[in-house]
Amino acid sequence: MSSLARSANLLFRSSRASLLRPRAVNPIQHVFLGDKLAARGMATAFERTKPHVNIGTIGHVDHGKTTLTAAITKHQASKGLAQFLEYGAIDKAPEERKRGITISSAHIEYATEARHYSHVDCPGHADYIKNMITGAANMDGAIIVVAASDGQMPQTREHLLLARQVGVQKIVVFVNKVDAIDDPEMLELVELEMRELLTTYGFEGEETPIVFGSALCAIEDRRPDIGSERIDALLQAVDTWIPTPQRDLDKPFLMSIEEVFSIPGRGTVASGRVERGLLKRDSEVEIIGTTNEVIKTKVTDIETFKKSCSESRAGDNSGLLLRGVRREDLRRGMVIAAPGSAKANNKFMVSMYVLTEAEGGRRTGFGVQYRPQLFIRTADEAAEFSFPDGDQSRRIMPGDNVEMIVKTHRPVAAEAGQRFNIREGGRTVATGLVTRVLE
Repeated sequence: MSSLARSANLLFRSSRASLLRPRAVNPIQHVFLGDKLAARGMATAFERTKPHVNIGTIGHVDHGKTTLTAAITKHQASKGLAQFLEYGAIDKAPEERKRGITISSAHIEYATEARHYSHVDCPGHADYIKNMITGAANMDGAIIVVAASDGQMPQTREHLLLARQVGVQKIVVFVNKVDAIDDPEMLELVELEMRELLTTYGFEGEETPIVFGSALCAIEDRRPDIGSERIDALLQAVDTWIPTPQRDLDKPFLMSIEEVFSIPGRGTVASGRVERGLLKRDSEVEIIGTTNEVIKTKVTDIETFKKSCSESRAGDNSGLLLRGVRREDLRRGMVIAAPGSAKANNKFMVSMYVLTEAEGGRRTGFGVQYRPQLFIRTADEAAEFSFPDGDQSRRIMPGDNVEMIVKTHRPVAAEAGQRFNIREGGRTVATGLVTRVLE
């Protein structure tokens, strides 16, 4: 067994207690990017003056994630550190406004005195949990929002599980809607339950900051003791508890495509989060994935955080204007990479951990005829499994650590060490590492 495979098995054996860490991905809505690009051609210049961190709100539907996001922008706008975005500007899809829920993940920008943030407002409704996966996968840390009136709920637990699986290490808890609670003992109970839940999912439950407040009070300028002052306390906790990430700038550039759109008179734009490396304007790149064809093109302009910039680097959410590429040639799941640095394949050796029913996985095992969806970077593809030794009669049971060969329906850009998730029926059933790409 290779050293990578051994390390993968060690990871998954230890995961039974801490409930796993691998990445999973899926579509994300790069809010306002297309609107700004289309309206202004490309945007004003972006200057890097502070460390950049990707943060996000997660939690159960209707617990106040989007309201909190709006409250943060309003509070920071009063300090000249953000543009205030009302609830309707964040939940901008008609179905979202009609139902009062967030369907796709939305990127918002703001700053504190110490950092610059790209904030992902993740959907909480169970029907749209797929779209939350990429939101969490792009985070360096998260704010989990819990309504004081409800406490932990099904999506509270699932979002914590998904956040852990995609590698989020640090979470701050915001207990929202405290203006609706008169009993202090109920708030103490919510805190106790959340600390226990965080510990169950492998986070530092006893040390994690928990902030009590009301996002609605902050927006409506009522009761600053639970409104604006608590937004301040929350952002201070985020600044101090969530570490500044170390970006992988020395490796060749790679960005997984999350969204594609066209700008009349300019060309095609692909947006996503830069996984590694650094890209300068007018650089040559290759677009890889879903077919064996490699598209060669040049990046003629870059937008990061809704502003034009001369380069894009690891951790940035960027839009790349591509020369001579049609919108229909691109799709979510492809990657844009430095020439010669990435390749699409559809057959991999993997080390995989199968979740137990208690961890949210399957109750029963499965055989090699199993055909779930494999989520890797922003791609999701139908996959089939086989055992490397040729014995295909065995069954894989919940709780197993196994080495298998995975074949995807279409090629994906993956490499040794790449994390993935296996999902079926709206739940994650297995998670793993690619240990070797098979030609």
